[in-house]
This record gives sequence, C-alpha cells and structure tokens, in this order.
Amino acid sequence: MHIPKKLVSLATCTAAIFFLAACDMATDDGPIVAEKQLPEGNSGQNATLPDDAKNSPNARFAAMALECVNKQYPNKISHVLNSAEDVKAPQALFPAFYGCFDWHSSVHGHWLLTRLWGSGDVTSLDGEIEAALARSFTAENIAAERSYFQGEGRGSFERPYGMAWYLQLMAELRVIEKQGGAKGAKAAEFIEILAPLESTIVEKLKVWLPKLAYPIRLGTHNQTAFAFGLMIDWARQGGDEGLEKLVRDKSLAFHSGDKNCPIGYEPSGEDFLSPCLMEADLMRRILGPDAFAKWLGAFLPDIPEDGKAGWLKTGIVNDPTDGKLVHLDGLNLSRAWALEGIASALPEGDKRIASLMAAAKAHSATGLASVSSDNYAGGHWLASFATYLTSKRGIPKKVTAETGSK
Repeated sequence: MHIPKKLVSLATCTAAIFFLAACDMATDDGPIVAEKQLPEGNSGQNATLPDDAKNSPNARFAAMALECVNKQYPNKISHVLNSAEDVKAPQALFPAFYGCFDWHSSVHGHWLLTRLWGSGDVTSLDGEIEAALARSFTAENIAAERSYFQGEGRGSFERPYGMAWYLQLMAELRVIEKQGGAKGAKAAEFIEILAPLESTIVEKLKVWLPKLAYPIRLGTHNQTAFAFGLMIDWARQGGDEGLEKLVRDKSLAFHSGDKNCPIGYEPSGEDFLSPCLMEADLMRRILGPDAFAKWLGAFLPDIPEDGKAGWLKTGIVNDPTDGKLVHLDGLNLSRAWALEGIASALPEGDKRIASLMAAAKAHSATGLASVSSDNYAGGHWLASFATYLTSKRGIPKKVTAETGSK
C-alpha cells in the first residue's frame, strides 16, 4: 500500500514530539528534567510529623504542602507551545512552581507554607518549610518563571486566579518582613528574589483590567470576584494605588447595581468558588459598612435573621478521587471564609450576622473534614483553602463562628 509522503512526514513529526515529551533528553533550552532530578529534600514522599505536631491541623496542612511542592508528577500544565522546543517537563517550564499538580496550586501551596511559617503556628516544621521555600525561591528559578510569563501567546497565562495567588504570596511575605527578626530578614530576601515576577504580573493586570468589559461569574479559576479580592488586598498592603483604583472601579462598574443573585442555583457541579458569595466578599472590601449592608439586602435579599444555617446547604462530593467533583470540598471551605468575611463587614447588631455565621460554621466543619492526603485530586490544594479559612487571612476583623461577635 502506498502511503503519501506528507502523511509519513506528519507521523514522523508527531512521533518526535511525543518522544520529546516522554524522554529525558537535551533541547536548546537545556535538559528536560525527569523526576529523578528533583532537588534533594522532600519530593512528594510522605512527610513525617514530629510527635508534638501530630494533633495539629496546621502541621497537617503544612505537611500536605511539603509533600507536593516538589512533586512533579502527576501534573496538568496549561501551556502554549510555539514550537517543538517548548515540549518540556513541568520543572523545566516552571522551575519554581512545578509541583502540586498545576502552577496555581503550587503557588498557593507555597503561600500556605509561608503563612504558617511566618505565623509561628508550626514551629516544629519551620526548618523544613524554610528549606523548601529556599529551594523554590532562587533568582534563577524566578527569572525562568518571568521569562515564561513574557513568552509569545502567554498573555492570559494563569489570569486571574494564579496571578492573584502570586500577589497573595507576596503580601504574606511582606507581613512577615514587617514582623522583623530572623524570619523577617529571610522574608525580605525572598521578596527581593520574587519581586521581578510580581512586577511582570502587575503590569499584565494593569493592561488587562481596562479592557475587561464584563465580570467573569464562573465558580472556577476564571472568576473575577475572588481574584479581585486578593488583588485589592495586595494593592492596599503594598501601596499600589493604581491597581487598587483599577480593581475598585471595575468592581463598582460590574457589581454596584447587582440584585437578587440566584444563590439557589448554586452550586454548579464543579464549583470551588461561589459566584454570589465571592461577589459579596469582594464588595465588602469596596463599600463602607452601611453602604454594604444596603447593597447586600438587594443582592441577597433572602438571608434569614433566625440564626440558623439551613438556608445554605453544604456541597456534596460523591467521589473525592475525581479532580472536578472534588471541587465541591473546596467550595465548602471558600464559602465559609466568604460568609465570615461578609459578616465581618456588616454593622454591629445586623440581624443577618447570626445566620451568616451559622452557615459559615456548617460549611467550615464539612470542608475541613474533607481535607486529606488520601486522594491527590484534592490533597494537592485543599490544605491551602483550609489554611486561608482557619487563619482568617482575608478578614481584617476577627469573627467568632460560634457567636458572630466581632
């Protein structure tokens, strides 16, 4: 049988690409890094908790992140290939943030470690955490990450979710730097190394935001409300008035007139962010207490005043090994922190606070019970969401779940 030469050529090229992807061989940009070439230290094997940390949820969350920040496979990359030279292993593409299954999960895994290390909540793991951060946060690694962001066809890479989490990581390091001491000095070193990529991300966001005509109301990564919340927190802490104004103006333009959000239609089957609650959690950052209370009354008019949790049911996960279905475990966690954030911004004595906090408590209990390393589908990221919730990262005023008091 005669096979056309064009088909032979196509088959040969296709085979060559798959060969490059599967093998550890050199390219013009250096070797494709195989799992065996991971740096020394924890590379995805089970972390051993010290005896004094075995009953600590924070230590368990930190151990889960330590297990995955240098674990290269399995991996899901979002990667634009401009030529066959772009066929590389994850660590060659993203030398700092290749672990934890995907780029954004690696970033917020590093944020988790930074958060708990800086807070002093897992002192028995401080040495291991600092070593893991130092392995990732090198000038060479971040230069390669920045180069990737600047590559052709990558303007929307990790926008907005991963970009927002990177800004959250930088914000966390600046909190630690201000605390002073040995950790503060080390955080300052990390900030200097990571700052060039931060600048690139902020530049990209400042180009993108004026062109964004509509909000993205999904319950997954592309949602704008959640990302805007992280962005404005970073901008206020770092004093970037330009980005703060862009986010604030867009938030008001998109959401100031929103009414009757259909929260009864939530959740969608693969949500890990609530479109309604994340929007409210964003707007409490934008509006003053009285204005926010009025806006919330129009936006979510059916929040009860009876102090019960039943008005908002927790999400159900029927298969925690399914990477999409397990998103609902994250939804319970993110709903909990959004509900607490909403309650924190209402004027004292608002009769909706008790019901918001009751729902937050129910979602928190369900979500935290699901955080496990048994299944990597959720294990590579849920601990970050749990840490954001339990450490009250996004809430300027402490709210007690049991009482709703401030």
